[in-house]
Amino acid sequence: MSDAPLLAVTDSSRVENALPRHVAIIMDGNGRWANERGLPRVEGHRMGVEAVRKVTRAAGELGLDYLTLYSFSSENWNRPQSEITELFGLLRLFIRKHLAELHQNNVRVVVIGGEDGVPDDILKLINDAVKLTENNDGLGLVIAFNYGARGEITNAVKRLAAQIASGEISADDVTPDLVGRNLQTADIPDPDLIIRTSGEQRLSNFLLWQAAYSELIFTPCYWPDFDQKAFMLAIDEYCSRDRRFGAISARSG
Repeated sequence: MSDAPLLAVTDSSRVENALPRHVAIIMDGNGRWANERGLPRVEGHRMGVEAVRKVTRAAGELGLDYLTLYSFSSENWNRPQSEITELFGLLRLFIRKHLAELHQNNVRVVVIGGEDGVPDDILKLINDAVKLTENNDGLGLVIAFNYGARGEITNAVKRLAAQIASGEISADDVTPDLVGRNLQTADIPDPDLIIRTSGEQRLSNFLLWQAAYSELIFTPCYWPDFDQKAFMLAIDEYCSRDRRFGAISARSG
């Protein structure tokens, strides 16, 4: 697909909701994309990197505040070591090849997830990317790397328990807002929209606390095929929905 301005992609004539501030994506289907073409799985991951570039550019053009990408889960360590090595190699390639472009486009890179088991050179690349872009005020590109929502919530509970034990706070002080402020996404609004590619319909330990009122879209499109047009179709679908947050719909009259 060409890099024509994104807003020319959609022909939607009715937008009932404002654009989402924050879109999160579970990027799934790289391996199946490759298998169906008789290619090594690593080729699917390579094409997935290109999809990251396209969707990041699309989110920036739309003026979204945040785009979160589930790049490597805490459960992905269960994959064959050869595939993990390939994934890390592609992360290195993406940062080295595209970081300058992200910085030029005023993108601010944020990373959530743990450091355990991650090679030192990758940690350095990630930290350098965060440091280089920390003063940018455009799209916040949140990379969920070595991330798992249950682990994130567990760590938040441990921090609160320690504060209670020390007398810093009481149990009665613990509120949903306080829990949220102890998560890694404390300074990031909850996602308005979560997209998962490849046809799977589950969250797979991704932003479980933050997804309480997110709109969910599951598309059969494999991640390597998820381009600017597919992204805009998802945005249009989001804009046509009636978000009630537990209240009565305004459309019910």
